[in-house]
Amino acid sequence: MCGRFVSKTDAAMERAFNVTPRQWRHDWASYNVAPTQSVPVIRLENGGRIGDMLRWGLIPPWAKGAPTKYSTINARVETVDRAASYRGPWKRGQRCLIPSLGYYEWQVTGAGRQPYFIRLSGGEAFAFAGLWETSTAVDGTVVESCTIITVPANPMVAEIHAKARMPAMLLGDECSAWLEGSAASARQALMTFPADEMDAYPVSTRVNSPRSNGPELVEQVG
Repeated sequence: MCGRFVSKTDAAMERAFNVTPRQWRHDWASYNVAPTQSVPVIRLENGGRIGDMLRWGLIPPWAKGAPTKYSTINARVETVDRAASYRGPWKRGQRCLIPSLGYYEWQVTGAGRQPYFIRLSGGEAFAFAGLWETSTAVDGTVVESCTIITVPANPMVAEIHAKARMPAMLLGDECSAWLEGSAASARQALMTFPADEMDAYPVSTRVNSPRSNGPELVEQVG
């Protein structure tokens, strides 16, 4: 799964994904993005890539703008096309890219839960495959939200995460296939990212609190 991650909206990220900011705040950064917060999302509009800020935790239209009683921060690839909360945006092609520099996962040890920072080996930006949705509250307020799709974990991540899941991570052509391709092409892009192109290391337990933030959170410890 993916419950915390790192993201930025600086010029380098915009160039990397060829995106035109719309709701993005310039030079926004979070080293501990948590569920329900607004996160940078890239969507298609009139053939171009637009950067918006959407709530992380998808709210279906039938929920009328209110969060559901169950978690919707992640959608499993095995059921994304038929699960009640996700089959609508999947069918309508409401796919998005959620740019990231890495994410956190927790390993259960005899001493407790140890957080790890997981990223590409070179530390470069990548994107999570996501879906977005619009839901209108009773008072007319429109809420736009998103979810991150998860896939079976590779061996490295499986050693850290007991449930052996990881987010669908995309680069280059896979980003284009997911965002701009057919449903079949998008489905093929949802693959487990190779372990030999990633690395992971322990970080401070300060990341356990959503209130903690700052570049020191991704520094290796121990």
